[in-house]
Amino acid sequence: MASIGGNLLQRTGCLYFRDVSAVCNRRTPGTGCSAIEGRNRTHAILGGSQHCVATHPSDLAVALVALDAVVVARDTSGERRIPLPDLFRQPGDTPEHEHNLRPGELIVAIEVPVGPEARRSGYLKVRERASYEFALASAAVGLDIGGGTIRSARVAVGGVGTVPWRLPAVEGALRGRPPDADVFRGAAALAADGAKPLRENVFKVELLKRTVERQLATVAAMP
Repeated sequence: MASIGGNLLQRTGCLYFRDVSAVCNRRTPGTGCSAIEGRNRTHAILGGSQHCVATHPSDLAVALVALDAVVVARDTSGERRIPLPDLFRQPGDTPEHEHNLRPGELIVAIEVPVGPEARRSGYLKVRERASYEFALASAAVGLDIGGGTIRSARVAVGGVGTVPWRLPAVEGALRGRPPDADVFRGAAALAADGAKPLRENVFKVELLKRTVERQLATVAAMP
């Protein structure tokens, strides 16, 4: 589980977090967040706070959140199961605390439920260049379609949130509707609800909606 657990718990790619000469609350609590008034094109529009707006970097985490995965963590006292969204912490007033593992706990397994959405699912990652590691926006979508109706949906996004971001409003707008372009467009319009863009990343609001809409259509067209 070293590679999988490490992927889920990798540190942010924020340039100010990586630059030890810059002030960063996540690296040194109480010093400030350089990104809020600085270079913030790649930063979060969902889940940020006055103390941190760094995006969560993991692609895998977004896909697993969409599929209702559970982390199995173990320490000397035994094991516990943590729904994946509960593993991650939004920055709030304590951005230096990024996850809810206890001291000494290890991730020893990931459980992914076998559901109908997983059988028709996919992940879309939008980058400025193919060589870039981190997403500007991404969408993990799983759909259960039968009889010309979307019976259930799973949608999570990355590159835009301080944690992997599930979209229950989008899922609800899809449920019970036909899998067509108008439905996908209307549901995707809800993807950025609550977004608080910064000076350089206002474009992410529209990019997020279009990424979700495109991936809904792509997954729905799967055989």
